[in-house]
Amino acid sequence: MNAAPAGEELVTRWESEQSRLRQLLVLEDTEAWQRSPDFSGLQRVGGVDLSFIKGDDVNACAQLVVLSYPGLELLYEDCRMVTLTAPYVAGFLAFRETPSLLDALRRLEAERPHLLPQVVFVDGNGLFHYREFGLACHLGVLSGLPCVGVAKNLLHVGGVQKSGEHQSQVAALQRGGDSFPLEDASGKVLGKALRSSDKSSKPVYVSVGHKISLETAVRLTHCCCRYRVPEPIRQADCRSREYLRRHFPAADA
Repeated sequence: MNAAPAGEELVTRWESEQSRLRQLLVLEDTEAWQRSPDFSGLQRVGGVDLSFIKGDDVNACAQLVVLSYPGLELLYEDCRMVTLTAPYVAGFLAFRETPSLLDALRRLEAERPHLLPQVVFVDGNGLFHYREFGLACHLGVLSGLPCVGVAKNLLHVGGVQKSGEHQSQVAALQRGGDSFPLEDASGKVLGKALRSSDKSSKPVYVSVGHKISLETAVRLTHCCCRYRVPEPIRQADCRSREYLRRHFPAADA
């Protein structure tokens, strides 16, 4: 029998690792502040993002921000260029992006532990994923921190797609905070579509990353939105892109 191609071997290994880590996933509220109607006790919310130089899918700017809550003012940021070593494979984004994001969280924990976020917003999916273990789950389990996945685009998974029914449900979201469940073909709820702000009719897609319930994740996402995207993710994205513009102007990042 011929050996499997290297790419196939890698995917098999990654699938096994996702399956192993998924056994550690916690899909419910674990912190006292999560059970408070106004999130009393929550003081620091984090956001992470990677931005790439245009035309370069290996070198990226990894950004971590920590904002105050409920004021959403910047308390801390970590911004540095990283070289991604894992290839891009659909459904396995976490293996490319988690190491540098985890490094940023660990630097913060080592150098300024009093600023470690109590929850991290991730630009991507959590449970709403082909194998129910997206980037937000991966980062949450490895960091041990509550994580929320917030995606701007709908992942077509488990029978969920931009059908006429889905578009009708989106149109029915009248105000910020309105949401509807994202159910797979078996009826399991993997996340929610949320109209996050009165200012934008386009929803975001919220799913559990780790150590938080879906209802709490949706409610907190809405509370952290000044615009469509939650402020921790928006700030991480803006700051990483600005870093690339300043340091790599010729690349038109």
